[in-house]
Amino acid sequence: MGRHEGRKWPREIWSLRRAPGKICHHAILLIGSKGNIRALRCVIGRSGISVFKREGDGATPAAQLGLLGGYMARRAWPVRNRELLAITPDKGWCDAPTHSCYNRPVRLPFSASHETLHRPDGLYDICLVLDWNIAPRQRYRGSAIFFHLARHGGEPTEGCIAVSRRQMDLILRRLATNIVIRVNA
Repeated sequence: MGRHEGRKWPREIWSLRRAPGKICHHAILLIGSKGNIRALRCVIGRSGISVFKREGDGATPAAQLGLLGGYMARRAWPVRNRELLAITPDKGWCDAPTHSCYNRPVRLPFSASHETLHRPDGLYDICLVLDWNIAPRQRYRGSAIFFHLARHGGEPTEGCIAVSRRQMDLILRRLATNIVIRVNA
């Protein structure tokens, strides 16, 4: 077996960095590969990018985040190479560091602290799960980092990456099977 046989290499690496200027939660996401790269404005955590991510710090982790899968509120988007789960009112995500379901999807109602994926504001109408603190999980290291829709006005996230609906349309049409988002500090 050759040195690289059996390894699963990403087909595309997208790059995210803080945007120039004084606002720490504005960022630039470069998507695509080789001669077909697009720069998109996006919003990240209110504390900017951190190499020391902790639960509740409002930072987006500086890391290589694989795209694991996700959720969709309705089948209105064309999604390439991905099976996304339907968001229903009973879907949630545990963000309680001391609970055994920490950083895992849960069924609602759920007694411990959690996020509800079915939201009236539509931020999670498309919600892609990134590979942050998934396996192995470390308590207080930060729960899910999602790639979702941005609020109007460019408000910061709690650590996730968010883009406009128009940009998400573009991203979903360009998804490769093995995407990694490299968040640069």
